[in-house]
Amino acid sequence: METFLIKAAQLILAFAILVIIHEFGHFLFARIFGVRVEKFYIFFDPWTEIFKWRPKKYFGFFGKTRKLKDADKVPENKKSFWRNTEYGVGWLPLGGYCKISGMIDESMDTEQMKQPAKEWEFRSKPAWQRLLIMIAGVLFNFLLAIIIYAGIVYATGEKYVPFREAKMGMQYSGEARKIGFRNGDIPLMADGKTLDNPLEGRLDMIQASNVTVLRNGKDTVNIAIPKNFMMTLDKELKSDTASISFMAYRFPARITQITPGEGAAKGGILVGDEIVAINGTATPTLPDFLGTLAGHENQTVRLSVARRNGEKTDTLLKNVKLSASSKLGVGLEVDPSKFYKFESKQYGIFESVPRGIEMGTDRLVTYAKSMKQVFTKEGASSIGGFGAIGSIFPEKWDWIAFWNIAAFLSVALAFMNILPIPALDGGHVLFLLYEVIFRRKPSEKFLEHAQMVGMILLIALLLYANGMDIVRLFK
Repeated sequence: METFLIKAAQLILAFAILVIIHEFGHFLFARIFGVRVEKFYIFFDPWTEIFKWRPKKYFGFFGKTRKLKDADKVPENKKSFWRNTEYGVGWLPLGGYCKISGMIDESMDTEQMKQPAKEWEFRSKPAWQRLLIMIAGVLFNFLLAIIIYAGIVYATGEKYVPFREAKMGMQYSGEARKIGFRNGDIPLMADGKTLDNPLEGRLDMIQASNVTVLRNGKDTVNIAIPKNFMMTLDKELKSDTASISFMAYRFPARITQITPGEGAAKGGILVGDEIVAINGTATPTLPDFLGTLAGHENQTVRLSVARRNGEKTDTLLKNVKLSASSKLGVGLEVDPSKFYKFESKQYGIFESVPRGIEMGTDRLVTYAKSMKQVFTKEGASSIGGFGAIGSIFPEKWDWIAFWNIAAFLSVALAFMNILPIPALDGGHVLFLLYEVIFRRKPSEKFLEHAQMVGMILLIALLLYANGMDIVRLFK
């Protein structure tokens, strides 16, 4: 239950931040061009709301908002930037919105559209201003991702083990081995692009047509990557048999912590020891060790332990009693930089910005490429809703991990919103481009119908995605 609450809190916080930034983009550009914003809401507020506030008018929780007459509002010629807007928090966490005067949007305020256009309405502004108002939300989400990535590298720098330095190679999942990878392979190239940094290299490999690896330290092998490999890996990761996601560094099982009173402590295991065999079965890597250890509940096993003694390494045999869950009572090293040469770089404030732009652009391109998988049978079955998104957050609160995920979700939100689908920002842009090209606006009745169709499609997609989460939960 605690894990669920932590993940849910991270999801809600990240979602709220992304929605606020997105809608603030629309709000800011609308006000810059003198367009009145009637409402600015986080989450939707059908029938009622959790909280609402209009400057110098009301402040409170629940209850209906009386419809203000024009006489109640601050005249636009007074240049009030924010006082004409009602701010609030809705109860339905499916997004957020700005109700922009004179625009057919989520509010479906058709009565307003029947009145003569006023100078402070969206529909009265030139096309280029309306375009900027429309794309501002997408732009702000992308800028937010860049700022977050820049902030992360400024605060923490970057540290990674290049593939070429991983002398024991990589450990591959079952699906990866099915298409030709072997444990110990060292990635070299993806579609001719040299692989170095695992943060980008992993996605390059999954999305490539051909990956080149170094095998047995001497042979170069080409592996063809199936078109739907990303979906296959996603399905594998959600299964009960998955131990790793695609690939992980191979390194020895090194002890970093001993729990007093447990089997390892009683058996004479020390911090720094490396377990190289269990009951005579070699365990040269951490995955080998974990896989071999499983299934020995409440048993005493004989461990072959490599222990450094100055310049030499001694191999010792230790009898250790395992717990009911096959545990030794130890902590294990999981950082590959403790075994291999790593590269580390610190960024100054001016260096972090270009790196943030680079990372944001890379994530956007990667996400755009991955979207083609959605239109396959496997892709459709792997679509997830809030449950799937929430599952990617860590079980314990980690701000660096949180901001990394929030930045990626911000990129994803920007891309999804610019798709030319009615009810999304991209749909509004599409109709505006029609107006610019053919020099006439689509009829308001057509725009109303298009908005309604788009909203129905989005609601259907939302129900399907969250329904798939429920189906997977009971599988």
